[in-house]
Amino acid sequence: MPQLNYRGAPPTTATVVAPRATAGGVMAGALRREPAPQSRLAEKGSARVPKKSSVKVKPKDLAIFTRQLGVMINAGLPLVQSLEILASNQANKSFAGVLTGVRSTVEGGSTLCNAFQRYPRAFDQLYCNMIAAGESGGILEGVLDRLSGYIDKAVKLRRAVRSALIYPVSVITIAVGIMVLLLWKVVPIFATLFVGLGVSLPLPTRLVISLSNMIAKTAWMLIIGTGVVVYGLKRYHRTSRGRLVIDGIILKLPVLGLLMRKIAVARFSRTLGTLITSGVPMLEAMDITARTAGNAVIEEAILKVRKAVGEGRTIVDPLREIGVFPNMVVQMIGVGEQTGALDAMLQKVADFYEEEVDSAVADLLTAMEPMIILLLGVMIGGVVISMYLPLFSLIGKLAG
Repeated sequence: MPQLNYRGAPPTTATVVAPRATAGGVMAGALRREPAPQSRLAEKGSARVPKKSSVKVKPKDLAIFTRQLGVMINAGLPLVQSLEILASNQANKSFAGVLTGVRSTVEGGSTLCNAFQRYPRAFDQLYCNMIAAGESGGILEGVLDRLSGYIDKAVKLRRAVRSALIYPVSVITIAVGIMVLLLWKVVPIFATLFVGLGVSLPLPTRLVISLSNMIAKTAWMLIIGTGVVVYGLKRYHRTSRGRLVIDGIILKLPVLGLLMRKIAVARFSRTLGTLITSGVPMLEAMDITARTAGNAVIEEAILKVRKAVGEGRTIVDPLREIGVFPNMVVQMIGVGEQTGALDAMLQKVADFYEEEVDSAVADLLTAMEPMIILLLGVMIGGVVISMYLPLFSLIGKLAG
């Protein structure tokens, strides 16, 4: 394994060994150190070192950087030189500034983990703890490879959530916008026409005109009220009690709740398995897994399991008692714990549930398409037909 230059001088420093004779006639090495030339990044001034917590890095950029750093270290390049090369070739200037700061901190004698911890929005706790485990165990390149794979899997899960939510939410939002536009601008024109013609209005038409009048009078109140409700829900969700209530409701939804539960199981298994494989202690790994669960109910359940494990119990018994995770997951974790292959079993559970998430998202979108089409037809088609009903009645009278 290549030796990592964490604390010494930068890789451009030349060390010369001058032989000299000792009293016993044995040659010894008298070391002298030549001053290192200035860093190329400092000469160019292309990357400004940002404040410690001012930069948030995209997961895709972080995964690419992690994979490239692991390849460089595995190829034998010193750590400082690897960071310098990656910073100079980074297209994202903000991220390049972060890497420049990390390189300077490592060059000053700090460990790579401590250098990453100076930028918590770019490198989260899970990332830093895995790097620390890799440094202490001398397996940094392997940990970096696992980290890049973990980030790729996390991005895939996030895309699955977006695919499941963005399409129906977008379509329903557009349909509601069209409905409001019809009731606000189009229906009043028809209402004026009907008054001029003096025709009798059927019940659906009267209901639509009444709804149009209400929207015209209270449009701004509805907009402000919607904004207040959304803001209030966001503020409530930021509290610990609010997160538990809202996340619990999400997990209990008929179709979406099952999907979210599968995503939570996949994230839990992947995170905990990756941390254990990288050498992070069990209690610390469970604490990090809980904080990255993405759901307050799952987070509380993992913390309960962590407390039980800290008291000397096995992991499978408290997992079965809390009743949050499926029985199949609990059984596989129990087998992995008994055979001493818990990390490998967790990775297999994560692979299985990630495939389940992909299938569930595809099935959900397939099932929602006809429902959305039906909803659009009822909403928009109902308004249009109700406006033409008086005209059909008038045409019938004129024809008679």
